Amino acid sequence: MKTNYLCPKCKGVLNVGEYVIFSTRNKNHDVGLLLLHPELGNYKVVKHPDYNYEEGENLEFFCPICHKSLSTGGEKKLVKILMVDKNKTFNVLFSQIAGEKSTYKIIGDNVEAFGKHKLKYLDFLNSLDNYPYKNTKTL
Repeated sequence: MKTNYLCPKCKGVLNVGEYVIFSTRNKNHDVGLLLLHPELGNYKVVKHPDYNYEEGENLEFFCPICHKSLSTGGEKKLVKILMVDKNKTFNVLFSQIAGEKSTYKIIGDNVEAFGKHKLKYLDFLNSLDNYPYKNTKTL
């Protein structure tokens, strides 16, 4: 069975072909589609050459189907989507800061953390009632 990524709001499937698709907005309010690699820890991004943003910029992520914000937490620095793999549903959170490599795969109180900046948001995740990271595995 193929892994699917879903919008947590409308449950629409976000992955098409080899990518997970998001609608985004940069600090200048320009909008563009970002295609992210579906493998957790792979930070390949595909975008149109005319859609620009700076490293370190806080991009806003939206569902391309229902157009709802995918930001989570008051700081709006993480994107939340659902991952369905082998009949299990995981929460996947990743940084919406351009160039920041931090991704979290969460089910129950288990968290797998990926990327160069994976330790950055663990305290934030622990502060959320739904994500106590008692069993964290960093990859």
